[in-house]
This record gives sequence, C-alpha cells and structure tokens, in this order.
Amino acid sequence: MPKKRDRLQASDVQGAWAILPTPATPDASDWRSERTVRVDEATRAAEAMIAAGIDGILTLGTFGEGATLTWEEKVEFMGALAETVRGRIPLFGGTTSLNTRETVRQTKAASELGLDGTMLGVPMWCKSDLPTAVGFFRDVAEAVPDMAICMYANVEAFKFEFPRPFWAQVSEIPQVICAKYLNISQLMTDIKLTKGRIRFLTTEGDHYPAARIDPEECTAFWTSGACCDPKVSVMLRDEVRAAKRSNDWTRAKSIADDVKAANATLFPRGDIAEFAKYNIGLEKARIDAAGWMQAGPCRPPYHLVPEEFLAGARKAGLAWAELGRKYGG
Repeated sequence: MPKKRDRLQASDVQGAWAILPTPATPDASDWRSERTVRVDEATRAAEAMIAAGIDGILTLGTFGEGATLTWEEKVEFMGALAETVRGRIPLFGGTTSLNTRETVRQTKAASELGLDGTMLGVPMWCKSDLPTAVGFFRDVAEAVPDMAICMYANVEAFKFEFPRPFWAQVSEIPQVICAKYLNISQLMTDIKLTKGRIRFLTTEGDHYPAARIDPEECTAFWTSGACCDPKVSVMLRDEVRAAKRSNDWTRAKSIADDVKAANATLFPRGDIAEFAKYNIGLEKARIDAAGWMQAGPCRPPYHLVPEEFLAGARKAGLAWAELGRKYGG
C-alpha cells in the first residue's frame, strides 16, 4: 500500500485535473455481471496521464460510475489506482452514498487504500436543505480528518443548489480544499465568500475565462477531455499559465476556442439538463470514439442512451482526437 502524504491544502490544487471513468469489461451492461472493472486499462490510463503531465486525478463521480459499481469493484479500482499513482500526483475517489454512515465507511476505506481525498456530493434520496448539507460535510470531515474533500457541486445530480451561504460555511471546514464547479457566473462571488480557502475547479471550457476573471485564484480546472487525449488539456494549462506571465492571451484563447468547439456536440441540442440524463453514456462514447482510452460499456441501469445523442458524443470525441494531433508537438 502506498504511503500517504500529509493532507492536501487548497494551494496544492493546481493545473489540469483529469476525471477518470471506471473502464468496463465488455459484459458490464448485463446486470448479471459481477467483476466489471478493467483494472489493466485503468492503471494504464493513470500512468499515461502522469507521463503526459496531468496534475491530479478525480474519479468515481457520475461517469466514473460511482453509483453503479459494487463495493468490491470500488475497492479493487481505488486500490489499483493508488498502487499505480504512488503519490506522484493527487488522487481523489468519490465516496458519495445515500447516507452519512456509509459515506464515512467508504471514505475511511479510500484513505486506508492510499487515496489523498474524496470527491463528495450530498446524499440524494431526499433533497437537502442548507443545514443538512453543511452538517453532512462537517460529519465526514470529522470522521476522516486526514482526507481532503473536493466538493462535487453538481446541481442536477444532487438536487441541491449549492447556494452562496453554503460556500461560506463549508469553507470553514479545513478538509474542504477544492470544488468541482460549474457555475462560472457566480465564480467571483464564491471566491470572495470562501476567502481563498477553496480552489474552484472550473470545466476545461471555462478555464480560460475563469483565469481572466481572477488569475491568482483560478489556477486549476477539471477535464473529462483528458481521457480523449491529455495533451490538449496540458497544452491549455500551459498556455494559460504563459498568458498570465506575458499578459498576451492570444494563444490561450485560441486553444480555449478549439476546446469549446470540440465539446459542442457532446451536449444534446445544446441542452445541459438533457446531457445530465445521459452523462455516463455520452462521456464514455466520446472517450471510446477518441481512441486514447477504452472506457467500455455503461453499467445498468444507465446503459440506455438515444442513438442520436450518442452520435453527437462520438463526433465530439473525434474532434478532441483531432486536437490531440494538432497540439501533439
């Protein structure tokens, strides 16, 4: 088992953080299947991402299929990743469940396996109010104090709006160091509320505009596109960093525009809410089409996706692969 580093801080969250799917065996869409994790592909991809320059790995979220893996599969997957990464970059595994006690159990296990943190959303059976959501994160942090927490701020998934008072309160929890974040229109407000105690990981498509909003605080982003080819994500990171030094944003904007264009057909009819219904299947179809990684089929019950939507996802994957060739040097 790899030796764990000291608990990460917000200042440790820098650069391009890849969102990794849980690669699936060919029979994974059959509910009768029991061991559906392609460990060899997971560890290959993690090693290749480190070699490409990716700064951190997040997994076991939505298209990481944290909700559809068995506990035994989660343990196997997290353990293999921890043994592969060996502390060279931060590694977070999602431990969201339907209740506090199970989340604590899973988070303790992730810590014992050698992960640095958890990507954590609120339990989603009943819609949480503000005290319930904040109390949940306080309890998990108290139970597993050595684990850093990345807030999984997905409104569609967790039926919670993540309002401004929420950010002000959870920023007082030392273990909460970053957030997988979508709402760039509220970014400046949330940065001020949290006083720099939380690093907001915007999408790869929002990294350029976020860096223009606040170059000092917006130093990291999450990227699912890295699974289509991490060179593009690393190039975006490097050009934004160079622009901050030179104040010439021409090259960074050009790459950001390319990324935005490549991602365009991933969202059915441009509708984020519709995308959220089929997130797992669409992301895995995009990754498989790009060819850098083999994500494999989806686990039930989320393996049924309209073919029209899948066609758009595959087109996005091919577009990203073309960017990989463009920026390969």
